[in-house]
Amino acid sequence: MLVGFDKADDAGVYQIAPDTALVQTVDFFTPIVDDPYTFGQIAAVNSLSDVYAMGGHPLTALALVCFPDKGDMDILERILAGGLSKMVEAGCTIVGGHSIRDDELKFGYSVTGLIHPQRVLANSGSRPGDRLLLTKALGTGVISTAIKKGQAEPKWIEAATRSMTTLNKAAAEIVTGGLRSPGPAGAPVPPRTAELAYQVHGMTDITGFGLIGHARELALASDVSLRLHAGRVPLLDGALECVRAGYIPGGLKANRDFAECAVEFAAGIREEIKTLLFDPQTAGGLLISVATADADRLASELEHKGVPAVEIGQVLPRTQPLIFVQP
Repeated sequence: MLVGFDKADDAGVYQIAPDTALVQTVDFFTPIVDDPYTFGQIAAVNSLSDVYAMGGHPLTALALVCFPDKGDMDILERILAGGLSKMVEAGCTIVGGHSIRDDELKFGYSVTGLIHPQRVLANSGSRPGDRLLLTKALGTGVISTAIKKGQAEPKWIEAATRSMTTLNKAAAEIVTGGLRSPGPAGAPVPPRTAELAYQVHGMTDITGFGLIGHARELALASDVSLRLHAGRVPLLDGALECVRAGYIPGGLKANRDFAECAVEFAAGIREEIKTLLFDPQTAGGLLISVATADADRLASELEHKGVPAVEIGQVLPRTQPLIFVQP
């Protein structure tokens, strides 16, 4: 076992050969959008994200379905089709799954990927002096809450949906150097060497615990502190309006109650910005801890390949507070 539960990492990693390890994760949840096909896509993107966050390549997936006994099977068909579309885009094969009757609809996947044992990007590798890049804007939690209340504007829904249906594949492959040429079976395979394309020391995806929650996990696992620049954190269209209107998900409140004790905010940061730093994300972006020498080059390549990476902070030697947020 190379990565277990002790560091609260994104996925487990288990070595099976000198140059090969398995990356394993599972995730499923209730619908957060009205359209079944889009919900299936989002569930797939969210499940695949943990493999990408470790620097791995998704290989196979098992579908997890909870569906009402008298539910419309056309809806389930659309959900499965949406999920399949993203698994195909990821080059990940669905090999089966399991379904049960449940009054509340839930859907997701258990995903297995491959990685070189010395290329694992755990959340425990961040180093003082690293710079922090974020690849997606925040706000899916508050916008999803507005959607459930029937109060979300079309442009807010479009922005959140586009974010949640975008795989972290491109960002992860740029960080790791992509895939080798096809193997005997015709499918691309992960690199077999330990060298990464950039000096990335740690990586995690921003999901249910929000930016602060996952940054806290990275800082604790790496025994470092973080400085975040609130003004640089990208926000989805409509996120600020949702906070101001009070569309606050229960998960955001729980995140803030749990993690705010590890944060010190500088004067002058607006309350709605503070709130969004705790917003639980679905299929959020990657938080990348990269050496200063490679940070600009990595950010430039990500931007060139269509990944809107933004530098939002720096890694510091361990001190108090654990996370300092400045304007």
